[in-house]
Amino acid sequence: MSRPISPLRQRMIEDMRLRNFSQHTVNAYVRAVELLSRHFKQPPQTMTPDLVRQFLLYLVQERRVASSTYNQIRCGIQFFFRITLGRNDTFDGAPCARERKRVPVVLSPEELQKLFAVIRNKKHKAMFMTAYGAGLRVSELVSLRVEDLDSSRMVIRVRHGKGQKERYAKLSTHLLSVLREYYKVYRPSGLLFTAESGKQMNTVVLGKILSYLGRRAGLAKRVTPHTLRHSYATHMLDAGADLRTIQVLLGHQNIKTTAVYMHVSQAKIAAAPNPLDILYGPKAADPS
Repeated sequence: MSRPISPLRQRMIEDMRLRNFSQHTVNAYVRAVELLSRHFKQPPQTMTPDLVRQFLLYLVQERRVASSTYNQIRCGIQFFFRITLGRNDTFDGAPCARERKRVPVVLSPEELQKLFAVIRNKKHKAMFMTAYGAGLRVSELVSLRVEDLDSSRMVIRVRHGKGQKERYAKLSTHLLSVLREYYKVYRPSGLLFTAESGKQMNTVVLGKILSYLGRRAGLAKRVTPHTLRHSYATHMLDAGADLRTIQVLLGHQNIKTTAVYMHVSQAKIAAAPNPLDILYGPKAADPS
């Protein structure tokens, strides 16, 4: 039997829903306040900015959490104090962490073919092909509904994008045939993909399934649902799509986010002139 939600937690959840936060963000922010409370074993509303700073230092120095995790927890705690409690506490002594910029992990077309070839479960194949074929975030994938597929226009309506923004993704001919085969077996209604219980798929479980499939396919790279999205964007760029088009298809707010794929596009790297080759190339050696 689940514990009743405290009035303060309910208030925080309502504050976030009023601001149209995604369910993922709601869960993450509530979890952040829980972690703070458990660490000091006292109600979160009794905390001082100095205690919050001690907790954030603990996350960095002892737990060694990733910068993105640290920033998310900090934002959740700050929301709780400033919005739900209405306090003007500042956390200047514990600023946001600078996130290390990493080049995305991308699977080659050959690696993707190996991955999809080892998937025997029709639901898993349909899900992961949809994630790659439409460049979806995992949260968008598990939120897809049957009516979001528009075969007449060959698009997929993505209603639960980041920041609750809607967009359309391209529905490929091959993906449509895979989804039709999936539909014949599972006959989904409402959500396109569900767990055995009929409820929404758990994104953590999906990640574990995909990681297992990657190892089964003999891939040396760590494969996550976001790897499929990275691969989609990079392969679009390799195929000649411009950054603005990819930005719209991925639902990126800022094109700088999309531009990271320039660093992993083999076609762009191969096509770029090398200054050393220009310096010592055939024309440089021609005395005429």
